[in-house]
Amino acid sequence: MISRSVSAQPGDASTSLTPFQKKVWLLSALGIFMDGFDLFILAVALPLILTQFSASPLMIGTLGAAAVFGAMFGAILGGRGADRFGRKLLFKIDMGVFLVGALLSAFAPSLGFLIFARFLLGIGVGADYPIAASYIAEFMPAAMRGRRLVGAFAFQAVGMLVGALLGIGLLITFKSDWVWRLMLGAGTIPALVILVFRRGMPESERWERAGAAEVSPSVRDLFSRVLRRKTVLATVPWFLMDICLYGVGVFTPTILAILNLTGQTSVIRKDIASSEGAAFLDLFLIVGFGLAIWLVDRAGRIRLQIIGFAGCAVGLALLTGLTFTNSCGPLKALVFLGFAIFNLSVNAGPNSATFLLAAELYPTSVRATGHGFASATGKLGAAFGILLLPLLITSIGLGWTMAILTLAALAGLIVTTVFGVETRGDLDQAEAVA
Repeated sequence: MISRSVSAQPGDASTSLTPFQKKVWLLSALGIFMDGFDLFILAVALPLILTQFSASPLMIGTLGAAAVFGAMFGAILGGRGADRFGRKLLFKIDMGVFLVGALLSAFAPSLGFLIFARFLLGIGVGADYPIAASYIAEFMPAAMRGRRLVGAFAFQAVGMLVGALLGIGLLITFKSDWVWRLMLGAGTIPALVILVFRRGMPESERWERAGAAEVSPSVRDLFSRVLRRKTVLATVPWFLMDICLYGVGVFTPTILAILNLTGQTSVIRKDIASSEGAAFLDLFLIVGFGLAIWLVDRAGRIRLQIIGFAGCAVGLALLTGLTFTNSCGPLKALVFLGFAIFNLSVNAGPNSATFLLAAELYPTSVRATGHGFASATGKLGAAFGILLLPLLITSIGLGWTMAILTLAALAGLIVTTVFGVETRGDLDQAEAVA
């Protein structure tokens, strides 16, 4: 049984963690790992799934976006549930839902069933975001809260890399179309381990002190006069960032395959080559998180988000220019440079900062509700990116599609600049910032 005394107290400036706090942090971070793992192993599996099930561009986008749509509902339900019934109970339920969804995905008999299973899995992923963020924000000392929140969120990039490497390993080992089932079912193993260890998670003392169990938080509360500006800051940049991140992230192997930098003709060999390129680019996602951990308490959340959005726009603009000039073949290094700048910037800036700000802006009684709504808004952007990208590439071409993503990054920069609220320091003070 974990003592409640490990919850971070207001003004706690400790620079070290107790063993219990480390356990809370790790089990929170591993839930975020599962999101990145599932996202990128789907990116490797997607071309193989399409060889088994005939699908239109709309169905391809629907399959890619199914888990994201599920995450939208999961984030809202998980956030409200965690504020109403506590963090502890919901933290076990959400991973159980993920586990069931992964199992059903592996044995899906049809494309429609697979879409349903992916939607169910997404509910578990989405619910984990606000609960994990609330746990970390409420248990970590003020002096390291920012680093620990970003550090936990960095597990998303670790999951992306592990998912890509595992997918490539399974492709190389089996060289068969059906191996996508092993890829989508692989998430059941870490999910089961996480679920077992989460049985000993404590309840948040800060949540109990706020008396949150006696109220029924509502999304409407987030648009009160006091919280309206914070809600714009927590939601709109996350929405715009996820359009770019998920649109590019899920389809990086597909985009590289369209550019066909290696000249492969076989579906399997082309998938291996493009997935290897995507796995290499994933390393820059991890480096980006490393920069965020180092800079978040030095530069501040808002400055980091603004610089990150600017870098995303530069990387995407470079890819746009190369695509329009048909220079991808002779300038392969610049293609990878564009992806690398984007991956580095998105995680060093808005991908880290949006997750962090949504956990710090709101008072305890609506923290998970606020983070869940912000996360759901981000997932809506992700769904737009995943669902519309194949349609846009088919209808207007890859160049104009990348140009639209560039504009989305610039819009995120502008909104952050206009509505920015810095939240460094004591959590009570951060909550009170107008």
